[in-house]
Amino acid sequence: MIEVGAPDSGPRDVVVGAGRALPDRAPVLPLRDTVTFPDMVIPLNIGQERSIELINDALRGDRSIVMVSSRNAEVETPGPDDLYSVGVLGVVARMVRVPDGTLRVLIQGGQRVRIERWVQTEPYLVAEIADSPDIVNQTPELVALMRNVQQTFSSIIEQVPYLPEELQVMVANVDDPSALTSLIGGSLRISTEEKQALLEERDVAKRLRRLSEILARELEVVAIGSRIQSQVQSELDKGQREYFLRQQMKAIQEELGEADEAQAEVNELREQLDAIDLPEEVRKQAERELGRLERLQPAMAEYGVVRSYLEWIAALPWDKSTEDNLDLRHAREVLDADHYDIEQVKDRILEFLAVRSLKPDARGSILCFVGPPGVGKTSLGRSIARALGRKFERISVGGVRDEAEIRGHRRTYIGAMPGTIIRALRDAGSNNPLFMIDEIDKMGADFRGDPSSAMLEVLDPEQNDSFRDHYLDLPFSLANVIFITTANNLDTVPGPLRDRMEVIQLAGYSEEEKLEIAKRYLVPRQVERNGLRRSMISFTDAGLRTIISDYTREAGVRQLEREIGSVCRKIARQVAERDGPARRRRISVTEPRVRELLGKRRFFSEARRRTARPGVATGLAWTPVGGEVLFIEATAMQGKGQLTLTGQLGEVMRESAQAALSYVRANAGALAPELDDDWFARHDVHIHVPSGAIPKDGPSAGVAIAVALASLLTGRPVRSDVAMTGEITLTGQVLPIGGLKEKALAAQRNGIRIVIAPALNEQDVDEIPAHLRSRLEFVFASEISEVLGVALQRRRATERPVAVA
Repeated sequence: MIEVGAPDSGPRDVVVGAGRALPDRAPVLPLRDTVTFPDMVIPLNIGQERSIELINDALRGDRSIVMVSSRNAEVETPGPDDLYSVGVLGVVARMVRVPDGTLRVLIQGGQRVRIERWVQTEPYLVAEIADSPDIVNQTPELVALMRNVQQTFSSIIEQVPYLPEELQVMVANVDDPSALTSLIGGSLRISTEEKQALLEERDVAKRLRRLSEILARELEVVAIGSRIQSQVQSELDKGQREYFLRQQMKAIQEELGEADEAQAEVNELREQLDAIDLPEEVRKQAERELGRLERLQPAMAEYGVVRSYLEWIAALPWDKSTEDNLDLRHAREVLDADHYDIEQVKDRILEFLAVRSLKPDARGSILCFVGPPGVGKTSLGRSIARALGRKFERISVGGVRDEAEIRGHRRTYIGAMPGTIIRALRDAGSNNPLFMIDEIDKMGADFRGDPSSAMLEVLDPEQNDSFRDHYLDLPFSLANVIFITTANNLDTVPGPLRDRMEVIQLAGYSEEEKLEIAKRYLVPRQVERNGLRRSMISFTDAGLRTIISDYTREAGVRQLEREIGSVCRKIARQVAERDGPARRRRISVTEPRVRELLGKRRFFSEARRRTARPGVATGLAWTPVGGEVLFIEATAMQGKGQLTLTGQLGEVMRESAQAALSYVRANAGALAPELDDDWFARHDVHIHVPSGAIPKDGPSAGVAIAVALASLLTGRPVRSDVAMTGEITLTGQVLPIGGLKEKALAAQRNGIRIVIAPALNEQDVDEIPAHLRSRLEFVFASEISEVLGVALQRRRATERPVAVA
């Protein structure tokens, strides 16, 4: 065994510093997607500030630098842990400054070195180095390996256009095995990892053997590519030959008067239908229509109608389906990756998959996701389809008023076509896709029919196994299709249609849930959409909370995503206006930065200001777009005992106000003993719910109205941190309500600390997230007296009731 230094590979254009002793330490130049080999001349473009400073210092010194490849090309500024430990010691032979500020340098590679210890990281990397010479064992095997590598590489040069022919002569004239591996390794287009492995191998025989394996693989790839190219050329030649023959045959037929394009169309349709496993009834109808088509002249109007009908039959997936992925663990991972929380929905999907895995032919129920806009109803359907491995098709029925949109038009009409269900099946390409029917609560009805009635057949598992579209007039089974519908409000969905669906409520998100959703999904998506990278921008939790609380007021996250997108666009503009290295400086979106970018605060908690005076109570209401806070105001004036209600109140809410006033009048002696017996006869009472342009109705405002009246009579303001919901009876009982989770979320958004709810709704608290329950105090009352004890502030000794004063 003989240890030698890196051999010379022949004459070179520039030789600087030859014969110089190895320095103890040297500056390290990181390379991206590039590996240098000993004794190779390599041109480099230098753009980073620290690399430019390194080259300038090297030119002022002995010009020695160590070139080391980076393990990860994506790292902008690699550190010691990001670099390999073996590189090449080189000398800067030539340097040219480019007008854009970068450098173009020519470096003469020298010997291979190993980095022993990093001694400096700023302003650039410096390391202690040690020589890493080759180990050469002169054996017949080494000679054989060299010849094999030379022959294989020569064969590759002959077939690869990016390798010059002069390289073949250079390789043949190299006698030194180390120089041969350096020359070939630096010329091949192989991965950085493979080149680095060649560089780090000190044993020349092992390096030649590894290089021989790489060359054999590359030669096989080149051979496969050549074979593919030959096949493609052969196909092109065959296609051109067939084209010329067809053109000649067409000319001959035209000369003989035997051309019949109509028959060719019929034959093509017949071949398509024969290739499909059609049901017997469909097969008979198709054959009958094909016979009619053969007898019709192409100029006849009915010819196009029959041909379109047959094309639709051939385009439907009668015998095509996808295989369900029933792996519950995979489904859970997909659902968790796409959506945060909503455990009830995820559990229901997993239950469906579990039943399918035990009974593959089981009929699944139709799910209906009900919730405010922006809570992820449609995207949840996409996730379910991805978890199952099914095709996904979205059908929007919002504003549909024509029954033919669902069932199609009969073929007697000009321009008739199938309905949206059959069209979606054609687009899906399988007979078991997942259909997401959006906005089912917004279907209308007029003189053209009732589409919701047509939807009954589609969504009824007992009927949809033989769904008939008016255009096709053939049964198509929808039994294998999974239907998921979405709605904002179930009140507008007809009862028979609602009876066929399993309703799953998506109430909305708390502030903590919105924060997690923003961090996991919204911020990465908006950063990518606006051309930024994670290295350019970061959002702090405080910044996101500011956007959530001060710039959005919604149950979902749609407006939140828009505001995050607005911040990203403004940051993108700031980045684009920067020059040079300043562009790479990361911008942190903090609370002050949010206020600077989005302007003044848009939403405030008004509970403290609005309830400062007696006669104002904070109520909680449910709306199709989530929970809302209502301020109910009551005042009294000299009059004749009349009740005035304003604020666009519905009939149910007006009756609640009448009941609340009757209860307060009946119990006035207990509530405010100071009042005269004829006080109500001498005063008019006015109840107003602000935001008068918005219609309001519902059976859950009675408690809040009664508290507002009691506050007015007693002169005790309602606590600003208390909100309430519930209906009241004439005897003072508090009746249960719906939508407690939505109302609790609205209370949290408005800074409410205590929520008063009916005692019979205590079981609904389990649906509210634990972190929200910990921040809100729930008081469950069965009598209005319990509500008044919590809601009204204590009267000070100097205060008198407003009504008396």
